[in-house]
Amino acid sequence: MFKKDLDLEKRWSKLLEGLKETIGKKPSDLNGVLFLIGVQELGQGNKTFTKEQKQDLMHIAICKVLSYDGFYELDFVDQDGWPHWKLVKELPYFDLLEQEKLLKIQVLEYFEKEYEIEIK
Repeated sequence: MFKKDLDLEKRWSKLLEGLKETIGKKPSDLNGVLFLIGVQELGQGNKTFTKEQKQDLMHIAICKVLSYDGFYELDFVDQDGWPHWKLVKELPYFDLLEQEKLLKIQVLEYFEKEYEIEIK
């Protein structure tokens, strides 16, 4: 494993521990963190979501974090308060491990920018 990858995993673990302190439960994986970001971005509080809504929340989160690199931009918010994003720059092809690494980097950036938390 490269030093850059080790640094990423160290920062990721630190984020998960911080989330555990904040919400009382450590997210089990990237999907759990994306779900939390989606709920936060929706801004309707903690409520029960259907399976489809949970998938939509994760999509919201992915679009939000990838917007930092200019891949998505917010298009509109519908009458129910759900944000809708549009793809503005094609995503490069990544294998599964590269996709996960990119999303982890973008999620860390999300928390650093939105909550001014430095995760080193």
